[in-house]
Amino acid sequence: MAFRPLPAKAPAVLLREAKPLKAIFGHARRLGHLQRLLDSQLQPAAREHCHVASWREGCLLLIVTDGHWATRLRYQQKRLLRQLQAFEEFANLTRILFKVQPPTVQARAKGHTLDLSSEAGATIQATADGISDPQLRAALERLAAHARPKP
Repeated sequence: MAFRPLPAKAPAVLLREAKPLKAIFGHARRLGHLQRLLDSQLQPAAREHCHVASWREGCLLLIVTDGHWATRLRYQQKRLLRQLQAFEEFANLTRILFKVQPPTVQARAKGHTLDLSSEAGATIQATADGISDPQLRAALERLAAHARPKP
């Protein structure tokens, strides 16, 4: 007895027919709409640091990227609450909670950047030419290749 996979369905068809996917998609669209409303009331600098996590029973939970932005937003909480209550979607909003959650993808740390002059590159290459160990020689040649030419 051979396995016969079901024919593939288009994503749009799956979203219309599969109830769990339809519910997840609807919830994501709703959160996206609430995020746009929130962004319209936040300062431009705060928008990238504050995201809607949930909206239940009059309580809006916002995820903030760090403590600095959470503190700033807590100082503005009353104003933000009043402004959001003006929207029909937030008519029964009674409180806003802030939860600090750093982004899961860390921004690449700004460490040392390799900035070699052409003279340093030539010196490293000359050293590599005199090395008999092939691995060390290859490593020095890779390092010498990072030298920038004179402007």
